[in-house]
Amino acid sequence: MFPMGTAGAALLLLRVLVAVNLLWEGTAHWTLVTSVWISVVFVVPALCLCLGLLTPYVAIIGFLIQLVTAFEERGQHGFHIALSILSATVVAALGPGAYSIDARLFGRKVLKVPPRHRP
Repeated sequence: MFPMGTAGAALLLLRVLVAVNLLWEGTAHWTLVTSVWISVVFVVPALCLCLGLLTPYVAIIGFLIQLVTAFEERGQHGFHIALSILSATVVAALGPGAYSIDARLFGRKVLKVPPRHRP
């Protein structure tokens, strides 16, 4: 669930890539960012992705934000946005990796089951 080593590092880089793409869409097209609250919609998920906090859910939110951006752009920059959407989908499917807050919160735990006593 939370791979370490090269796979974990690759997942970290993928999370950062999705976060950068999300920020890029928020800042490159200032017509979409009309207030501070709309910029927060782009910044908070990007920060959560970089930290690896609730990664699958935040990646889905990023997917939806980029989907709305694609419709707002009306076909401009379609290839770039499609790659961003695909990257967010991959992060949602694969999860955060070992180098994330999710791994610390929900990672492997040792459970000790006491032996059953028979009457």
